[in-house]
Amino acid sequence: MSRIESPSARLARLGFADAVAAAAMVEAWEQHGTQDQIDLALAELPGTADPDLALAGFNRLLAARPTLFAELGEDAAFARRLIAVLGASSALNQHLGTHPDDVAAVMGSVERRTPTELRAELLLAVGADPDSPVPVAEKVRSDDLRRAYRRALLRIAARDLTAPDPLLALQDIAGELADLADGTVETALALARGEVPGWEKCRIGIVALGKTGAGELNYVSDVDVLYLAEPALDDDGEPVCDPGTAVAVATRLASALTRVCSAHTGAGTIWQIDAALRPEGKAGPLVRTLASHRAYYEKWAKNWEFQAMLKARPMAGDLALAESFVDMVWPMVWRVADNDQFVGEVQAMRRRVISLLPAREANTEIKLGAGGLRDVEFSVQLLQLVHGRSDERLRLRGTFDALSALVDHGYVGRADGYDLATAYQLQRLLEHRIQLYRLRRTHLMPDDETNQRWLARAIGLPEPKELMHLWRSTARRVLTLHQRLFYSPLLETVARIPSSQVGLTPEAAEVRLRALGYGDAKAALRHIEALSHGMTRQAEIQRQLLPAMLTWFAAGPNPDHGLLAFRQVSEELGSTPWYLRTLRDGDVMAEHLAKILASSRYAVDLLMRAPQNAALLGDPEGLRPRPGADILAEMLTASRRHESPDAAIAAVRATRRRELLRLAMADLLGDLDVPALGRALSDLAGATIDAALEVASRGVKVPPIAVIAMGRWGGCELSYASDADAMFVVADSDDPDATSSATTVVSRLRALLAKPGPDPALEVDIDLRPEGKGGAMVRSLASYRAYYERWSSTWEAQALLRASAGAGDRALGTTLLADIDRVRYPKGGLSHAQVHEIRKLKARMEAERLPRAADPGRHVKLGPGGLSDVEWVVQLLQLHHAGGDKRLRTTGTLEALDATVLAGLLDEADAEALRAAWLLASRIRNAITLLRGRATDSLPTDVRELSAVAQILGYAKGDSSQFTEDFRRGARLARQVMDRVFWDTTD
Repeated sequence: MSRIESPSARLARLGFADAVAAAAMVEAWEQHGTQDQIDLALAELPGTADPDLALAGFNRLLAARPTLFAELGEDAAFARRLIAVLGASSALNQHLGTHPDDVAAVMGSVERRTPTELRAELLLAVGADPDSPVPVAEKVRSDDLRRAYRRALLRIAARDLTAPDPLLALQDIAGELADLADGTVETALALARGEVPGWEKCRIGIVALGKTGAGELNYVSDVDVLYLAEPALDDDGEPVCDPGTAVAVATRLASALTRVCSAHTGAGTIWQIDAALRPEGKAGPLVRTLASHRAYYEKWAKNWEFQAMLKARPMAGDLALAESFVDMVWPMVWRVADNDQFVGEVQAMRRRVISLLPAREANTEIKLGAGGLRDVEFSVQLLQLVHGRSDERLRLRGTFDALSALVDHGYVGRADGYDLATAYQLQRLLEHRIQLYRLRRTHLMPDDETNQRWLARAIGLPEPKELMHLWRSTARRVLTLHQRLFYSPLLETVARIPSSQVGLTPEAAEVRLRALGYGDAKAALRHIEALSHGMTRQAEIQRQLLPAMLTWFAAGPNPDHGLLAFRQVSEELGSTPWYLRTLRDGDVMAEHLAKILASSRYAVDLLMRAPQNAALLGDPEGLRPRPGADILAEMLTASRRHESPDAAIAAVRATRRRELLRLAMADLLGDLDVPALGRALSDLAGATIDAALEVASRGVKVPPIAVIAMGRWGGCELSYASDADAMFVVADSDDPDATSSATTVVSRLRALLAKPGPDPALEVDIDLRPEGKGGAMVRSLASYRAYYERWSSTWEAQALLRASAGAGDRALGTTLLADIDRVRYPKGGLSHAQVHEIRKLKARMEAERLPRAADPGRHVKLGPGGLSDVEWVVQLLQLHHAGGDKRLRTTGTLEALDATVLAGLLDEADAEALRAAWLLASRIRNAITLLRGRATDSLPTDVRELSAVAQILGYAKGDSSQFTEDFRRGARLARQVMDRVFWDTTD
């Protein structure tokens, strides 16, 4: 036999916390309505935010209004609206219990009223004429305003709480709340006139600010206003009093108006009127004339005060006077971003708000907390104020509308804009539901499960956990986007450009470009036109980027080349989904790209062969040098996809090109020092030769081959233009053709890497092999041993100081290196004859290898105090002493230099002079290659090129004389050490 469910059990199942009390109330309803009517109410109650609150309110209302069930039966939508309000707002619930007739506010249509209709409704409620400013004498009528305000609020809340999608309805709800505030202030002013004798002597204009001005008001919020007054005019258009009298009367009116809105009576309260955004804040006069306002904003107003006027609009009182104020201050708002300090001040103000939050509220603040409403609003306002100087489409008051315009016109990406808008809607909805509950001004998320459950139900979520997860994930997303948009270098750079120069005529733009440093201003204008012409989204974003990009190009050595390269890259990548978006939204990508394009033909040439590699700048790890093993693995994978050796090596060289670009960009941006760059370039050369060795070995039966890195490669000190000096050794084998086969492979390898093509060639130089150019290209391990035991020369011992296992069979290479240690690290050091031989060779090099007619003082490699001087000093000391001191057994110049100090062979001052000269000379060689796209070892004689090299090295624009002086001083000190140590050293 089945059990019959009790009423209390049924109500508990429907979600009522106190099911017994609920059952008792429902049982009493039978005397007021039919079962169908009762079931209709019961069907709506469980879906409310708080079913128990809704039930209690409904029961209280039913007792005061016995016809309620009949009224519900006539309109199912009325039942849904009424019960939704009763369950979502204890304050409105209580109001209906006290004023049951106000239930009529949620009957019939609850569609949005026009501002005129709302204003008339409130004025009529207090007995005022909507068409005349005649005062309302009866002081008690202020309670009529409060009750009329609550009725209007009931209607708005009913529409809000029963909207199919409350997020989409939010802007409309916030807009009507602002309209309601306008009507309320107008009505409060009518009441204030009844309190203030002589009110007719002044014209008082009331301007809405903040969320009220934006038309996006909350349920409970301070209503920000600004007052201004002028004398009233007689029939002849003459003032009826002096401005001081008008201001005094208006001040009394404003004070009375404020009391009407903020007073607490038995009819409740409305909200606070806040005039703190007026000139001088709370310390300033409450009311000013228009002329006084003009003087203040022209002379004394701070940046944040103009930001506050962004949302100013006429609200109440003399609307023409209020409009005059808005017309006066509005152009000033859009010039505030011209102040160099503006962006920094706004950012600092936002950080200060965060820092002042009480610790106990920081994690529950919807409005002011990190990732909260203020982050969205500040981001939107900052973008508006910076870009709105030249783009009037952004001159909007509301956050919703402004964010939509920023997205529509390309200032914010569609995905980012959607995320911001959705997050802002959700957070505003949470704020609305929390405030609606008790009609109190609060922005704190509940921290207990009971209230979290109520709030979750109020927005349609079943569980508190879902609510808190959604809110926190939304806040995190907002914070991420805020930090990217609000602290964007692009924004700060655009803000530094005066408004008068953001949108210039072609003639003025040409003059401006010349002043910035563009050599061919007409060509620059053509590039700008090509980039920004049209109404496409790409053109919109380019128009935003170009003011900042032009400034950044101008800061580089070659603005014209930078702009041309930017156009070329943009034409290749402009239609890709990431390129322009990343330039606009990335932290520093646009600025970094501009610096690279305006500084380096070498980097531009690499980039233009594969423009998609610009994406490296948008990756936080994009400019970090990759390990050689990772590069080799990628090269091998790519090459093995191709059967043709030419295609396979093309894949290898393409990977090398990208890695060269990575290193060049990191170098230009100051992320790599000389030692790190040398190691990275050497690792890249090793990976390239390793991969090429595999390709060249295809189809050839050959024993293991080792590649011994020599010279700068062996010392991990390669520059951009360095050849890869190498020796090749093949494992000992019984096969008489082994060496011949290995020679074939090496010949192929060198040809494949040196072959002209779209990617940079890598010359593998084998002149440092035994017997030099006359020796065999490849030798067996036994052949190398025999040669170095019997015939090697002193210069070969010196060359071997930098020998290391560079590629190929590492074990074989290590074996050879162990065998040659006795040659490069001779026990007992060098003989007098050997020292003489080295000095003679150095003198011959200085005399013969220096280019004809070259200025030795400008040659960074062979000139006095150049790279050669430093390296030969260090290598002579190594040859002399490494046989007895293993600390000197290193292939790197700087490491060996440090070892000479530890060994007591050089004092720290001499070592520092050599180190500084070597580092600067190395940087200069690399900078010249970056600038020209080709190598040279002499300082440029062209003044512009010399200045460009100095800029790449970090000197200020036009400071090439200081750069030249620093180089000469360093070279001179290094040469002095060379003269003492190298030429005067005894055996």
